[in-house]
Amino acid sequence: MSNFLSTPGDYNRLIAFKKAMCVYDGTMFFTRRFMNASDRTVGQMQQAARSGKQNIVEGNVDGATSTYSNIHLLNIALGSLEELRQDFLDYLRVNNLSIWKVNSAKCQHARKACARHNEPEYYINAFETRTPETIANIMLVIIMQSITLTGRLLASRKEQFVKKGGKKEEMYRERKKYRDGDNSSSSNNETGINNSVAGEPVVEYGTSDELPY
Repeated sequence: MSNFLSTPGDYNRLIAFKKAMCVYDGTMFFTRRFMNASDRTVGQMQQAARSGKQNIVEGNVDGATSTYSNIHLLNIALGSLEELRQDFLDYLRVNNLSIWKVNSAKCQHARKACARHNEPEYYINAFETRTPETIANIMLVIIMQSITLTGRLLASRKEQFVKKGGKKEEMYRERKKYRDGDNSSSSNNETGINNSVAGEPVVEYGTSDELPY
């Protein structure tokens, strides 16, 4: 029997989802530890972090029946992550704290370490001994990596749509095959795209395993 209604893949396997989990947990740690609970920005940052993660999940699940929903929700995830990135930049700016330049030693060090780790526990343990300035800058690195991964995942879904069409077209093809007496099983991977990790970029893993202070 055809598996054309299967989901695009187990979202738990997606690096984009794992990185979004790191973004969410890191944001919750930061806002609870260093920001005033009465500040409206706290709720907005937490919601943006949650949206970045949950829309990857929902988009992956909804992708079983709607390519449009898959692409639409990944777009929302990207918008939420960018909103969160701006909030961390604002926190550093309005508190007169430094923002690491991309080519600075600390930023390069953080990028290599963050590329190696997609476990939220790694960051929470590291944040316990670091300053708000350092943590906010590390969060910017994690968020940018999450944006990159989610963006590439979105691009792969768009590519898949161009090659295969949407779910309605796929369902029509399956119905037509049945009417024509062709009961062979179609593969959800007929385009050659590995849907479980589709479009996720190859990360340049560095040798650093320690986040900067």
